[in-house]
Amino acid sequence: MTVQTQITPGMVISLKGDLFRVDSCVKVSAKGPSFIKSKLKNLITEEVVEKNFKPTDKVEEVFLDERQLEYLYLEDKNYLFLDIDNLEQVSVSPSVVGQKVDFLKEGVEVKTVFYGRTVFSIELPQFLELMIAKTEESKEKITVSNATKIATLETGAKVQVPLFVDVGDIIKVDTKNSEYIQRI
Repeated sequence: MTVQTQITPGMVISLKGDLFRVDSCVKVSAKGPSFIKSKLKNLITEEVVEKNFKPTDKVEEVFLDERQLEYLYLEDKNYLFLDIDNLEQVSVSPSVVGQKVDFLKEGVEVKTVFYGRTVFSIELPQFLELMIAKTEESKEKITVSNATKIATLETGAKVQVPLFVDVGDIIKVDTKNSEYIQRI
């Protein structure tokens, strides 16, 4: 257990079963007893909350473990990954993968955060090279500044691409913004 006066920005704490990263904390000394005013970011919902800690409050500091996993395939409703370090298979729930499933394909390596034996979050590489599976013709008037169409990638994700990109082409995609970068 950590005493409230030892709370520092960047540390991860557990409150009522939820994990929070301390974004900021300030010691407040006013009339009456002093306290720590903090901003905490829920690591699951990404909601930022403010919480005050009394001098007698104790909080549990949590240490998260980062590992590299390689995506294998969808098994039942969970996603199966291979831990590259120890070659164990790890099952990840759809709630953890979320919208990142749009860019998952066999062999993609992701950075994961574990809390105990449970995968807490996954992070895709910023750029991936994926094949165009289908394109739709642009319904808008073609101009020099607006020459794009919607393409469906091999993973099912949809991105805006220039008109010269066609089915079967490999493109580089920014997974953070779901944006086309270049044709490979």
